[in-house]
Amino acid sequence: MKKLLLLLLLFSFFAVPAGAETTLRLALLPIPDALPVHVAEAMGLFAREGLKVEVLSVGSAVSRDQLMQAQRIDGMVNEISGAAALNRSQATAKIVGVARSPLGKSPLFRILGAPGSGVKTAADLAGIPIAVSRNTVIEYISDRMLGEAGVKVQDIRYVSVPVLPDRLQLLLSGQLQAATMPDPLGFSAMESGAEEIVNDIGNPLSLSVLTFSDTAIREKKAAVAGFVRAWNEAAEAINADPERWRPLFLKKARVPKKVAQSYPIPPFPVGKLPTEAQWNDVMQWMTDKGLLNKALPYESSVTAEFQSAVAK
Repeated sequence: MKKLLLLLLLFSFFAVPAGAETTLRLALLPIPDALPVHVAEAMGLFAREGLKVEVLSVGSAVSRDQLMQAQRIDGMVNEISGAAALNRSQATAKIVGVARSPLGKSPLFRILGAPGSGVKTAADLAGIPIAVSRNTVIEYISDRMLGEAGVKVQDIRYVSVPVLPDRLQLLLSGQLQAATMPDPLGFSAMESGAEEIVNDIGNPLSLSVLTFSDTAIREKKAAVAGFVRAWNEAAEAINADPERWRPLFLKKARVPKKVAQSYPIPPFPVGKLPTEAQWNDVMQWMTDKGLLNKALPYESSVTAEFQSAVAK
């Protein structure tokens, strides 16, 4: 009898409770776009949803995407072109929501002229090499911002400087006359004398997205729904009182010290999906660049099944 009781006690100790947490693993760059994940964790929203979210901090989009391709993560914050690249050969991932878009006075990207270069307007950029990371969202949105500003396609010139700190330093030193920079590095460059020529505020084509693997969506559907619900609630909390989250923001995002207190914490969209028009524009750009052999259908890479995941 004592042995039986001991066995029952051991079983109860090691048994997984019915309400056990589901783990989701995410790869995140240290960028403003990922802030709702950290806020949701701080607010206990993931725990409320029965989730354990493990964040793998990565230093580059390449590392992030390799983790997804190796099936070592369930999800990430990336962009439409990145999601399409993952699905180039076969559908392996889907976008479940918009992470961030340019709202209010907070752009995602800016094209800047070097301090003292005399490059101050879009017209000045004709024939001037603009530093970007080639074949990425930065080149894509640069094309779209320049086109909107009236720069002719034949007058657009790029030079590839994929490492962001190098691009910033070359711009500020005058070794580059122009560059496209994401915020907060773009904001910091302006504080150091760079001239903003154009930004993506008001541009409907600029956004980052939440992408999950098809495996996670299939096998952890309730968990993904809970994540989206927590994300949206965290986004609302940031929008309601952004300064409350500055200490956490500075801990998790890579913000230059000189603008740590002055860089505005950006607002976040809530419950949004990329539109088919946004998707198709990226498909056109990627096929024109030879990054895809043919355009992928919207439904293959974007799912609306989690849009009903609103806060409880």
